Amino acid sequence: MKEKIKKPWPTKAAMSQIYEQHLWGGKAFDFYSGEGSHIPNITKPYLDAVTSFLKSHRNSLSVCDLGCGDFNIGKQLLNNTKRYIAIDIVPSLIERNKTKFKVSHLEFHCLDISKDELPIADCVILRQVLQHLSNAEIISIIKTLRVYKYLILTEHLPTGDFIPNKDIISGQGIRLKHNSGVDLLKSPFNLKALQQRVLNKITLEDNQGEIVTTLFTL
Repeated sequence: MKEKIKKPWPTKAAMSQIYEQHLWGGKAFDFYSGEGSHIPNITKPYLDAVTSFLKSHRNSLSVCDLGCGDFNIGKQLLNNTKRYIAIDIVPSLIERNKTKFKVSHLEFHCLDISKDELPIADCVILRQVLQHLSNAEIISIIKTLRVYKYLILTEHLPTGDFIPNKDIISGQGIRLKHNSGVDLLKSPFNLKALQQRVLNKITLEDNQGEIVTTLFTL
């Protein structure tokens, strides 16, 4: 008798479960996108770097935030943008964000960024999102990035040498425990970028890797 292969949950179901069961912590919150979106020694350097970039464009850029989560980060970038479009795959999270954050140039949409058509903007932000997705989903997302001029990508990576882009099932975990991380310039993604530069790098304690934010001009 053949062993029945267990199919992975669809990404929407997996991400909804993460928030419902507080698998990223924050049980005192209604929704919580993890320590990486709340601990100041991680969030402040990131916000300083991205805010500096947005200010260098005189706050004139429209931004599409793919995987906005609980919006603790996005709310602090709003004032430096012309238009801010925040997207997440979890319907209840988006409905909560719509109620909690109301600004004239802010809008929220519930979309699957690997399948749905995405809004047009000058700059796309992907902050610690791809690291939770399968290679197939990342490949689909890369195809949509061509419409954006700038990509601000943040990924949690191993420190030192690692094998890039080992495949995973979408969900709570990332590639770090496999000594891997997402590198969009490497196979099978092979992102074509005109320029790239690191905006910010945070080395974590206890050999927990580093969080790297890179600006790509596409």
